[in-house]
Formats: sequence, structure tokens, C-alpha cells
Amino acid sequence: MAELSSRPAQKLSKYGWYGNVRLQRFHIPEETAIARWTFTVTRGNSFYCGQHNVTVYIRWGAPPVINPTDCVFPNGTLWNPSLSLILPVISQNSTMFNLSDPAPGEWFVAAHLPEDDGRIEQKGFPSCTYFFQPQLSVRRAVDTPVLPQDAFLTQTASFEQPARLKLFVPEFASSLSVSVRDCSSGEAAESGNCWLLLSLGSASLLQRPVTVNCSGMSCSASLVNPPWDTWLRVVVESSQVNRSMTFRITWSYTEGCKPRSVGLEGGDEFKKPQNSSSQSNSTSANTTEVSNGFSFANKSSALPTSLTVSACMWSVPVLYEEVDVLSLRFTAANGSNVSVTDTHPTLLTYPLPSQATGGTLNLKTQNDHVFVGCSSTLPCSEMFCIYEVMAWASLMSRVCYASFSSSCGNASVVSVVPELSVSACVEDCGSYGECRLLRSYSYLYAGCVCKAGWKGWGCTDYSSALSYGRQLLSTLLLTLSNLSFLPAIVVATRRFYITEASVYCFTMFFSTFYHACDQPGVAVLCIMDYDALQYCDFLGSVCSIWVTILCMAQIRAIAKYTLFMLGALLIAMSMQLDRKGLWNMLGPILCAILLMASTWVYRGVRRRHCYPPSWKRWAFYLIPGLCCALVGVCLYIFAETEDNYYYTHSLWHILVATCVVFLLPPEEKQREALGWSRGFRWRWSWRPQICGYTLCESSKQELYTVT
Repeated sequence: MAELSSRPAQKLSKYGWYGNVRLQRFHIPEETAIARWTFTVTRGNSFYCGQHNVTVYIRWGAPPVINPTDCVFPNGTLWNPSLSLILPVISQNSTMFNLSDPAPGEWFVAAHLPEDDGRIEQKGFPSCTYFFQPQLSVRRAVDTPVLPQDAFLTQTASFEQPARLKLFVPEFASSLSVSVRDCSSGEAAESGNCWLLLSLGSASLLQRPVTVNCSGMSCSASLVNPPWDTWLRVVVESSQVNRSMTFRITWSYTEGCKPRSVGLEGGDEFKKPQNSSSQSNSTSANTTEVSNGFSFANKSSALPTSLTVSACMWSVPVLYEEVDVLSLRFTAANGSNVSVTDTHPTLLTYPLPSQATGGTLNLKTQNDHVFVGCSSTLPCSEMFCIYEVMAWASLMSRVCYASFSSSCGNASVVSVVPELSVSACVEDCGSYGECRLLRSYSYLYAGCVCKAGWKGWGCTDYSSALSYGRQLLSTLLLTLSNLSFLPAIVVATRRFYITEASVYCFTMFFSTFYHACDQPGVAVLCIMDYDALQYCDFLGSVCSIWVTILCMAQIRAIAKYTLFMLGALLIAMSMQLDRKGLWNMLGPILCAILLMASTWVYRGVRRRHCYPPSWKRWAFYLIPGLCCALVGVCLYIFAETEDNYYYTHSLWHILVATCVVFLLPPEEKQREALGWSRGFRWRWSWRPQICGYTLCESSKQELYTVT
């Protein structure tokens, strides 16, 4: 039976942090024989972009943990690399990847472009774009026979059609063995040669099935520590082409450690963990008991009495609390302290729900004389297991190393405080990072975005970090460069362009404090919400350009101030829709330039003379102002990168403010018509009435007449 699943094409991004990765999730059902992924990358534009390499990662059970920039992981971090494919793309590339007998469950595919070069691309300009679309087709086996225990089943296998079977692994099984006997090909000459390939388990890329190449009449394959309470796949195929093999197959298992009883005894009590964090989240966290038995509430430091000395390990029940999104906390049901002996290991089982695979598993123990095995046997006191999945067990056994023999003494029991939790990011990304929640359709995961030159999975790699002096210099340049608007404000005020001067004051103020709040690192000052500062900075910048060009047009006052208000409202609306869009700046600029050019052409044609008429105005004001504006725009669009931003953008502030000083037109001669005389000199406007008559004032002479 064949099944096909596809995902919509997504635009790829250059890798800077995990949020630039395009993550897709696929589900492979049980009894899948073959899985085939088809990865298609297409170029989204028509012009030539050269060859780019797209990196694709595949992982079972959890999102891939990747490190394309070779950064340093946080100390004590366990992670496994994922399978990666490099797809060279010029215009289009379609690559297929086949996997036989894949592990059932969730599979994740991630893709990204090469590392970001740091260049700041302005939104709206044409650029090379690539789209990634994965597809998955699976072929499932139908009516797979169940392999009986301690009973032989006769099967036939060939090279083209292998025999597929399955068996159920019970709880507490420590090992199992699958045996093949009485193998024959039906030909008398080769009846003693088996020529079979026996495989146990599924392929998850990080772990291959156990494979045995059989020869002779019989063979067997063993699996140590098989997964409990799950179906195990058995595949038998002939290693000879065009030849079928008949055989008999069976299996058996052994129980290395099994408790005498599980569950709750009479008089036992259930005890929730009592700590400050649990109490503070008691109204929002869901608590679940996830073990097969309870421990005694009044025996938190003692061993469970339900297990006798003949038992091979102590099993401690565990509680978990859903604290927040991608945040779980596990605690021993009988209290935070767990007793560990030197004769029996203590087992704590932590089943992780599937929605927690997008986070980080954290384990800490507060005892140096405890041997901790977490998926692999490692002595540790603090550990981060990134993106682990399924049931996860911590097996602790007291071990006295030579260097610790004096502190171990003759004590037979020690107390351990294991702290295991699931968090969104490793140590909340540290002081120079921010943990952000990401989403791929309905699946949630998290990643760290680093700042101030820090990088890595947990923002702990300081190889390219900015020093405090560099951070302070960046903040001072980007904020103090806005003081270059002061000459523009003074010139506008002296020429009675009060509205324009007010807009320049608004721009200078919010640009200064926006860049003070926008800085990475510790040299930061935010006087209000970051989003509000950014909105006001972008709005003031575009409005400053708008009012300056309209002022240069020198149209009538009523028309100019109407356009001031109408343009400010439209700019505010467009900034709310997309404040970083290209046309939010180009639209008002082009409209204002078109209006200014129309008025200048009209006056030039009417006067039969170039406008403005003075060559000094062109040589000493307009041309230098236009040059400053052109250089500033080129720096803003083409030259800014992450590394030089602090001085190229500061130069942009200076050039824009300088061009305003040059481009503002001279003081208008007829200020009375504009209303500025009345605005600065108040006059008495009350007219008395005498015997029902009103005294009328002549606007030309100080004469009063009675009407």
C-alpha cells in the first residue's frame, strides 16, 4: 500500500540562527517498508544568481540539532548530529532519498541556505530567492505476521520479496533472540547453505537495525536492552538473486530485572512535591503521575519497603508538571531526595510527551559520588540533552572513585536530589541571547537568537563577541549622530518653518531613543516599549522627508499644510501595515518629488526662466543637498552590514540632516500672508457696541465710524 504526503513550498533563508531554518514534520506509519523523500528546490526569480548550496537535514523523533557555523555548545551538552544532504542549485534541483524499514513515528526535515554574510537587505528590492518543497511517499506492508514466542513459524523469503514479521517486546525484557533454522533453497545441491540476511529493528539514521548474515542451516540474532512495550520489526531476505529460501523462525526473551510487585500498597500516601516553584504555578500547571507505583510520603529518605533485598534495582515513581509551553518539570513522587545505595541502582523513568520534543532536556544532580547514566553512561553533575524523545530513563548507582574515597566513607545509603526538566532553550539562552518560540504549522519548537556577536546553540560561544567598549561606541554613535538634526531645526525655525522644525524635533528625539533601545548587549536604554519606539522612528523619518520636499515646492500655505496632514495620516497607516516595506519610503518621496517638479516646471514656463532662478541657489544649496541625500540613500540601501551598521547608519543620520539644511528654501518674504505675524503678535479684537451700534475698524486707517 502506497501513501503520499506533501508540504507547501517555503522560501529559504540564509542561516543566522535556528529561526532561519525551514522545518517540516512528516509521519511514517507502522509497518512501513520503504520511505522515499523528494526534495525540490526552485529559484523564485528570473535573473541569474549563480550556484547556491541548500543544506537539508533529516532526523527521526525530534527537530535536527545542527551546527553549520561550527559554534561551541554549552558545557555538559549531549547532542547527536543529523543526516545532512547538500543540494547544489542553479535554477532547480530535485533529489530523492530512500530509506528501507524506517522507524515509525515523527520525522523532521529542515533546510536552509548557506551562512548569512551579514549584509542588510532592504525589504522590497529584488534578490535571489529559493523555495524548498519536500514530499514523502511510503510503501507499507499489509497483514504482517506476528512471530510467536518459543514456537516456529515457516516462512519463505527472496531477494525481491523479503519476509517481514513483527514481535511484541514485553516490559522488563533485558534481551531477546531471534533464531532461524532448517533453511533450504529447494535445491538438493545447496540445501546446506542458508544465504539469508536477518535484521532486527528499524532504521532511524542514528541507529541501524541489528543485521546478521546467515550461512549454513541456522543462525540467530540477539538484541540487548530492547525497547519495552513496543512492536519490533523482523526482516529476513535472501542474499541470492532469483532464489527463494524456506526457513523456520522463532524468538525468545529474558528478564534481567523484574520487581515482585507494582502499584500502591495499603496505607501508602501520595505526596506532591512541595517547593516554591510548584506552589507558584499550582493554578496553571497540570500534574501527572507517570510511574507504576507510589512511594511513601513519610519515607522520603528511605528506600521503598515494597521491594525486597533480592530485587535488582529500586524504581522510584516520578511526577511531571506542565508549567508552560515547552516547559515540564519532573519530581520524585516521594519528595526531592532520592536514596541511592552501593548495592542496587535506582531507576527513575521520565516519559516525554511528543509536544516536548521541541525543547531541551535538563538534568542536574547535587551529589558528586553518584554515577548517572542518561541514554549513555556518564558521570556528571549537570547535563543538557538537546531534543531527546520518547521515554527517557536515569539510572543512578552510587560509585566511589579513588579521589572521593574519603568523603564516601562507609555509608551504605546516600541522598541525591535529581532535577530533571524540559525547557524551551538551553539556560534560557544566557545573558546575550533571547529564547524565541517558533512554529511550523501546529508544531512548536524554540531557538536562541544571539546578540552582541555571541553565537551558538545557547549563545555561549564568545569567539566573535563584541567588547563592552565596542558596544558603548556603537550606542553613542547611533544616538549622538541624531544631534546633527539640531542645525536643521535652527534653520527651519529662523526661516519660520515651524511645522517642519517640529517634525525634525520629533524625528531626532525618537530616533535617538530607538537606537539606544535597539542595541545588542548591555549598553541599552529603553524609555518605552521597543515596538512603539521603532514605529515612531520610522514614522518621523519618512515624515521629515515628506515635509522637506513639500516645503521646497513652495506652494500656497493652505495646500501645503493640507498635504502635510494628509501625507502624515497615509504614512502612519502604511507604517502600521508594513513599516519596513520599500514603498513606505519610496511612495511618499516620489509623490513629493513629482509635486515639487510640477510646480517648478510650471513656474519656469510661466516666467520663461529656470526655477529657482539664482545660480547661487543651485551651486551652493541644491546641488550639495542633493549629493548628501544621494550618498546617504546609497549607504542606507547598498552598504549596510551587521558589522558596519553602527557607523554607516550613523553617517546616514548625518547626511540626511545635512541635506535638510541645504534644501530648505529661504525665508518667505510675505509672511503676513502665511499668518506668522498674527501668530506671533496678538491683537485686541473686541469691538464695543454703543447704543446698539457696533464700532467698525478700517483695515487701512485707524478711523472709526458709527453705522
